[in-house]
Amino acid sequence: MTGISHSKAPASPPAQASHAGGARDRRHFLRWTAAALAAPTLASLDGGACGAAFGQAPVYRREGAIAKAVEVLLPRLRVPLSFVIDDSTCLVNMGHYCMPQFATAWPERDIYRKPWKSWPREIPDSFVREFIDFCDAEDVKGKYSIVPYPACVGWVDRELPGWSRRELQASLKLVRDRVVPRFDIHPEMITHTRVIDLKTGRPLEEISAATMENSYPRNKLSVDELAAYLAYALRVLRNCDLPCEGVTTPGGFGNMVKSELALAVFEAVRDVYGAELPHYFKYVEEGLDTRVRLEHVREPLSNAPRVTANVPAATGDWFGGWDGDRESEGERYASDDASSGRMVELIERRQPAVMLCHWPGMYGHGGRQGFEDFRRVVRALNRKYADTTQWMKLSEMGRYAAARELTRVAELTDSSLSLEAPFACPQFTLALPAPATLESIGLRGGAQLERVDELRQLKANAYWLGQRPDASRRELIVCFDLPKGDSRLEWK
Repeated sequence: MTGISHSKAPASPPAQASHAGGARDRRHFLRWTAAALAAPTLASLDGGACGAAFGQAPVYRREGAIAKAVEVLLPRLRVPLSFVIDDSTCLVNMGHYCMPQFATAWPERDIYRKPWKSWPREIPDSFVREFIDFCDAEDVKGKYSIVPYPACVGWVDRELPGWSRRELQASLKLVRDRVVPRFDIHPEMITHTRVIDLKTGRPLEEISAATMENSYPRNKLSVDELAAYLAYALRVLRNCDLPCEGVTTPGGFGNMVKSELALAVFEAVRDVYGAELPHYFKYVEEGLDTRVRLEHVREPLSNAPRVTANVPAATGDWFGGWDGDRESEGERYASDDASSGRMVELIERRQPAVMLCHWPGMYGHGGRQGFEDFRRVVRALNRKYADTTQWMKLSEMGRYAAARELTRVAELTDSSLSLEAPFACPQFTLALPAPATLESIGLRGGAQLERVDELRQLKANAYWLGQRPDASRRELIVCFDLPKGDSRLEWK
């Protein structure tokens, strides 16, 4: 096993990222090694070695002998793209309200001595509408935070002082109607600033690094204690009729309890929402293996699957920063012609490409430079890679990873493939040895697959027969909606 290196995330919100040093704000940047764990499962998405366990939690990867015959490909053979938005919530500009609280907790840090009083207190719903209109037009998907008690201003399921109840309810309705179809909704802990006493619902009296969520906890906590804190946040979102299958950690939240955190995410999301496959966003991967990590996998998987999906981002925040006062550097994601940039690098390497930003940076105190750069980046990527990429929510990426890693091959014959899947998965895509003749193919008791002439036409319930330029054999590539449990593909 090769060595693993990582840089430790700051215990507080970010310092300014320099051009030379890259974006190193708010999260761990990880490098993962490659290793394989032998077992009779399907191959990894790229047919190569799989990621090894890293320190924060047991990470699950395995590749079995069947991999030479059956290979799991990217969904529809397309590179997953996603857009992670942090520090968003209803109406409240987190940059404005977080700054003085961070300055109190870390008085020695110049980064928090900024003219926050001159910044707008609100990011209006008109901006949310304009943003989501663009995402609808360009098919962008990802994750959008709703901080439940944003910077202690007020509760999104009750009152936000400074806004009328009607304004709050209208903002929540906008999220439910327009944002939810394209973005997973996550709590970003409870306040994103002060740690809350769960018995009283009030911030802890002390204001210091030890009592700020961005660096909490400073000592070991049990899985149950962490799960209780996450569940408190999740219940607020449930009160707002917002769906949720995962959580986002603010800054260095959970750095001291990484393994326990992954288990706590599973327990809290399952308890509050009953979600089958909880996931979370905490890490940014700066290397070239940006795949989803499956943590704390419990077997047997057939009847009671238990796994937490750790979905990393793959870029820094270059659209304007967490407080909205930095110059946007959209070209670091992708140039106007998509010839360079981090997203381009990952797409060319066929690795999941997840962009990261913070909502105040997109708004830019009303200047909106981050948003304008975002539109240029998305249009450039969609123009150049329209036939080779696909926008996905984090939950969709987590589900595909779980199906990819944990689905078992029960039997492969000259005319059928039998699978055992602990999770259903849309657009599940496999490569098989090409049969000598092929008249038809379909799921037993289910859909018949339609033949397509070009790989770019591949969709759910379709297949392609031929030899890819980089393949050493003729293949049957099938894309279908994998059901949970036993299934059988048959052809003649």
